[in-house]
Amino acid sequence: MNNYVIITDSSCDLPDSLVRELELTVLPLAFIMDGKTYRNWPDNREMSPDEFYNKEREGLMATTNAVNVEEAAQAIRTVLERGKDALVLAFSSGLSSTCGAFQIAAQELGEQYPERRVFVVDTLCASLGQGMLVYQAAKLRQAGKSIEEVRDWTEANKLRQCHWFTVNDLFFLKKGGRVSAATAVVGTMLQIKPVLHVDDEGHLINVAKARGRKASLTALVDKVGELADDPAAQTMFISNSDCLEDAQFVADEVKRRYGVEEIIINSIGPVIGAHTGPGCVALFFMGKHR
Repeated sequence: MNNYVIITDSSCDLPDSLVRELELTVLPLAFIMDGKTYRNWPDNREMSPDEFYNKEREGLMATTNAVNVEEAAQAIRTVLERGKDALVLAFSSGLSSTCGAFQIAAQELGEQYPERRVFVVDTLCASLGQGMLVYQAAKLRQAGKSIEEVRDWTEANKLRQCHWFTVNDLFFLKKGGRVSAATAVVGTMLQIKPVLHVDDEGHLINVAKARGRKASLTALVDKVGELADDPAAQTMFISNSDCLEDAQFVADEVKRRYGVEEIIINSIGPVIGAHTGPGCVALFFMGKHR
């Protein structure tokens, strides 16, 4: 029943220890900085988040590349050649063409390996929101659920994965076209911090503003009270781009206010961090809806 492997990509931002514990296959996405291409491995073997964010603070900018079809096919093929089926949980199609590459590769490999099953789920998630869905799927796999059962569960529950985050520097959102140049200038002068989420189509949406850093972090915590489904029973996730103290503040407040016991905190990797910059804190939990 469990003769299958869960494949995802490194935009999931899961800690390497969990990747190994859950026996996941993680395809590293690429980023380019200072003219050199790096891979964003879960164990940070090519560049650590600390080094990456220090370089961003020094003024170096990064760009990212989606997975191409051949890279996606190779990741899946490696699993199929081991005599196992593959369940791919891919980065949101609303933010990247990575999922599309996996879908094309899966179709081609399905013809080459007719005895094997390959399913691709567009998670419509990002960072540890994607990681949370992968984590939940892997736990179901460990509990003995079949590949079809896990696929169906992820499809049925992915739009309950709430993504709420804020950034400390509007420059990176401006660079990515998420806020206008005027908004970035005025917001920086007035210490206005955006509160954003990922919507049902997997797009990044600016939904609110907070005055000052602490207010924006508290706004993330407030969303748990508004949207979470039985928060005390959940494992929640928090990612951060080189601002662990702020992430810990959010974790402590979520535990204090809602009785949450388990929260997994990890760094935002360079692929997502290229678009958020340093100072991003993101909170992920299961809600009635996004």
